[in-house]
Amino acid sequence: MEGWTLHWLEAPGELGDFRAEIVDNFEVAYRILSALLPPPRLDILVQWLAGVTIPEMGIVGRAYRGTLFAMTVDPDNPSFANSLRNGALHRQIIHEVHHCLRMAGPGYGWTLGEALVSEGLAGQFVRKLFQSGPEPWERAVPLEQLRRNPVDMESLRAKDYNHPAWFYGTGAQPRWLGYTLGFEMVGSWLNEAGEIDAAMWVNVPAVTIIEAAEKGGLITKTG
Repeated sequence: MEGWTLHWLEAPGELGDFRAEIVDNFEVAYRILSALLPPPRLDILVQWLAGVTIPEMGIVGRAYRGTLFAMTVDPDNPSFANSLRNGALHRQIIHEVHHCLRMAGPGYGWTLGEALVSEGLAGQFVRKLFQSGPEPWERAVPLEQLRRNPVDMESLRAKDYNHPAWFYGTGAQPRWLGYTLGFEMVGSWLNEAGEIDAAMWVNVPAVTIIEAAEKGGLITKTG
């Protein structure tokens, strides 16, 4: 894994019993990514924190900038062992790597629309590399329901949007709505664009995807 440095933060909990399997997952992710593009240089924090992972998986990633992301695990979570062995962890790794790639390019974004695009791109990038289906957070709301309730363009331009409400369901919105909507928005663009190269997977302008999603009935110009 040339260029990827794993930093083990073990003050909260030692990961020695799981280190080999975690490293194996990173190696799989690195190898799969290498088939499409040169992996970027990254510092990766690996830490055990209880109560902050995705409950259904026992893992969660977070990208901080173009050269840094964290992968948090909770071995006490009963789903963690499956995530080590069923592909969930290496898919989560690639999701965060895509965020880092985009942060190093056009940026994650400041508006709701840009955040939806960045999350959708990361999800569809994982699907492309692993030929996998949508993750649970990418199919939380049926497509027909999204089209019956399209998001308005004015909301997409907002910089003061409530990220936890849109993506984690902390408010009135359904849990994971933002991830599902972003995934489907990018899907609309992919249906139009056809085969795209590695650079476009990272650097496509958010407005290009938003325009395709409007044509696909996921966005309306009026509130």
